[in-house]
Amino acid sequence: MMNTPVTKRDFIKTTGCALAVSLSKPLCSMAQSGELHAGFPIIDLHQHTNYSGRSELQLRTHQKAMGVHRTVLLPAGKYYGLAAKCGGNETVYRMAQLYPDDFVFFANEVPDLPMGRETIEKYLKLGAVGIGEQKFELECDSRPLETVAELAGEYQVPVLIHFQYNAYNTSLHRFHKVLEKFPNTNFIGHAQTWWGNIDRKHDQKVMYPTGPVVTGGITDRLLSDYPNMFGDLSAGSGLNSLKRDEDHTRGFLGRHQDKLLYGSDCNDILGRGPGCQGSETIKTVMELSADKEIRSKIFHRNASRLLKISF
Repeated sequence: MMNTPVTKRDFIKTTGCALAVSLSKPLCSMAQSGELHAGFPIIDLHQHTNYSGRSELQLRTHQKAMGVHRTVLLPAGKYYGLAAKCGGNETVYRMAQLYPDDFVFFANEVPDLPMGRETIEKYLKLGAVGIGEQKFELECDSRPLETVAELAGEYQVPVLIHFQYNAYNTSLHRFHKVLEKFPNTNFIGHAQTWWGNIDRKHDQKVMYPTGPVVTGGITDRLLSDYPNMFGDLSAGSGLNSLKRDEDHTRGFLGRHQDKLLYGSDCNDILGRGPGCQGSETIKTVMELSADKEIRSKIFHRNASRLLKISF
């Protein structure tokens, strides 16, 4: 995740016009269904309210600048703020109510809290289209996470999981057992350990690996072998996995074109330029995917199918 320092004067100069427009029109109409960048609608699978202190208006302007048609808001649980000061369930629900053409939302909670399941279910009943971002200090096959998987299966929504070595949802090498135990629940992998493991020779202690990729890592195999496993291309980890070995990426995008979903997970306020990893990910996918069919799946068709979002 990257922060780009911007002065108040610079922000007003570069976004003032867009801010004024955003008060009166939904993002989808302003961005002409997200066609500013990709030539077709874009669903951003991964954004947060109050991300590192960013305001709701700044978030809307950011998404418009990237050309996003529909944004999925992922709340924090009661504690921790997803380690990024992100807003909780009420904030994402409120945004989706205020701007239903622009935002949908997930439900979330620390799963081993006594009220964890009840809290998640409350927001599923209010219209949440998924559960996550699950970013808590648990083993990936722990009983609390299995409870989340069970609930997701009951409501037929996916679970988005942040895999990070020695920190969150650990022991990725055992996650195949969860996929087998809950074949009717869809899971979306995200973050450093998930994307590092596209490489069969990945050093688990390295968060942002560089250099050539040896095909056949844990992530590659899970995407290939399990119909209920998907991948979220967001954040610095997703972008790094795309850029570290472009020859591998071309094959990877083609091989898993039905399983990959675009997401940004960036906390800047401009929505463009090198400080916005979301726009950089759009650019990279455009450059390295073989054809428009693959791009349309990654940018909106896979998410539309998985989340049951219609335009």
